[in-house]
Amino acid sequence: MQKLSHISTVGKVASIVMAIILCGCELIRMKNEQAEANNTRKAVARVHNSFLYQDELIGIIPAGTLREDSVARVTAYVNSWIRKQLVINEAMKNIDINEAEVERKVLDYRYSLIGYEYQNYYIKKNLDDSVSEREIQEYYKEGLDNFILKQNIIQGTFIKVPKEAPRTKQIRELMYSKKEKDVAELRSYCLSFSAAYHLSDSSWIEFDKLVVNSPLAEIPNKIQFLRSYNFYETTDDEFLYFLKIDAYKIFDNVSPLEFVKEDIKNIIINKRKVELARKLEEDVYENAAKSKDFEVFDK
Repeated sequence: MQKLSHISTVGKVASIVMAIILCGCELIRMKNEQAEANNTRKAVARVHNSFLYQDELIGIIPAGTLREDSVARVTAYVNSWIRKQLVINEAMKNIDINEAEVERKVLDYRYSLIGYEYQNYYIKKNLDDSVSEREIQEYYKEGLDNFILKQNIIQGTFIKVPKEAPRTKQIRELMYSKKEKDVAELRSYCLSFSAAYHLSDSSWIEFDKLVVNSPLAEIPNKIQFLRSYNFYETTDDEFLYFLKIDAYKIFDNVSPLEFVKEDIKNIIINKRKVELARKLEEDVYENAAKSKDFEVFDK
């Protein structure tokens, strides 16, 4: 019996050794195949024992890119790869790296990228980006507290012209005229002679942005100024400045709907995108559950 047991043990050991040999042979074969594959690939850069191959550059250059731009893009990528590999090698020499944790993070990042790409594709395919006036008005009315002005805004006209510009005495008259020919003449004058201008329309504009690079920007009390003037004219060494204020809103008050209309439209569309992303995740999960494409095992 002891002899049989000994023979059995020897047989098991022999089997294990044979399995190790076979695995080793398979590993050697795989490494040889990989080495042969690498030998047929054209390397474009090396850092220590790491190589960047030509086939890994596929997709870096968009179709239709000019040759000069293609060369610059590839050169930048190769230089970036070299720098990153050098940092990685330096890190490996100086700190202990948890390879398993790094691999998990790489996988998470890969899944995030793939998921993000598909999510964008799904949203682009299914998104309704038309927003009605009614939706905008309802959103505005329901959230007035979210649309408090953080700056002073006006509706009006602002013109900056060099002092040597012709017919500057007519500018005020043209600014106040409602006649179609005068409005057209003022626009033509601004196009020909002004250094900066904004003509009156229904749009609201931030007062500080409108009068930037002018003496009006230095007014100490802009709220008092807006309340006191509907027309103002001033000058500096080089330019004349004309400002006509048709309407104004002071900061810390509720913004006019027209001023935040585009913001509201973007908010509504972004909410739809978030809802589509949530729906995609739920649909994929529910369909997989019905098809029994996944399961959780007992620990």
